[in-house]
Amino acid sequence: MKQPSSRRRLLALPLAALLAASLLALPACGSASGGSGDASTSVAAPAKAKSGKAGKAEKSKAYTFTDDLGRKVTVKSHKRVVACMGSFADAWQLAGGTLVGASDDAFGHYAVDSSKVSGVGRSTSLNLESIIALKPDFVIMTGISDGKHATGVSQADAESALKEAGIPVAFFKVTTFDDYKRMMGVFCAITGRDDLYKKNVTKVGEKIKSAVSTYSVKSKSPSVLIVSAFSKGLVVQNSSGMAGAIVRDLGAVNVADEHPSLLSDFSLEAAVEANPDYVLVLAASDDTATAQKYYDQVAGSNSAWQGMDAVKEGRVTMLDAAHFLYKPNADWAESYVLAGKALNK
Repeated sequence: MKQPSSRRRLLALPLAALLAASLLALPACGSASGGSGDASTSVAAPAKAKSGKAGKAEKSKAYTFTDDLGRKVTVKSHKRVVACMGSFADAWQLAGGTLVGASDDAFGHYAVDSSKVSGVGRSTSLNLESIIALKPDFVIMTGISDGKHATGVSQADAESALKEAGIPVAFFKVTTFDDYKRMMGVFCAITGRDDLYKKNVTKVGEKIKSAVSTYSVKSKSPSVLIVSAFSKGLVVQNSSGMAGAIVRDLGAVNVADEHPSLLSDFSLEAAVEANPDYVLVLAASDDTATAQKYYDQVAGSNSAWQGMDAVKEGRVTMLDAAHFLYKPNADWAESYVLAGKALNK
């Protein structure tokens, strides 16, 4: 699934190597033929968007749009695509696209076939030479500088090298379902698969509305503490993250939004003082049992924590990584259902 470490390199490659590698790439993609040169600002649905960054397609051969970093991008061909986040690789396939390369997490967490798609390193330490050597028509990267790993690594650092090699690159920032919807609008417009937009976005959105209607707690507005369980302890999450956004949509109040100091100076005592009605624990590991172990190590023996009403009354729920750590894409509605059930205990 992962490339040997000897083949994996950081983004900062010698300039000479990048210039040599750029000779392998396709010619630079310009703006669409006959286009006005201006891209709108949103995508609501493929090719038919009437508001937001609506791109422009020319005879189904070229598509121009504005990415989430404000870059104007034109894709003339999408036969050879590299996705540098696992969730983006999955989303591209859901839009009917095919891949020649993907970051390592695409093979372990999403349905990307490693026998047909080449690995290009971890999302936080991409092998830029490998990407360029694949001669991609289009590269998809994250515009979030630190991703879920909080390493400070920015994929945007690769932009200049890819452009110098004549490779179109777009950056997307995906945290919420609306972000996924916007990105899929672009992807499905490029592939021309409006049917897949309806299947993997429109119908998912309808399911989310149904889940919110069924599990809404807005009338009670209960308080919720969301923590991620890591080997080094618990980290509080506010509503800017995926789980926090879902909880907000369901009508609950995130205590970290009310007490932002918890984000930088978390302690069990401070959490106990906040006295949340519910505690949601996000598994920061594929193995939920391991995440439970991390949680128990920190909170299991703390008498004050165990004395909280939410703990005593069984309103603490472990939420799995598949639905709350990795972007669920076409399964986003399931994340709403799981969170909704947890808030209705």
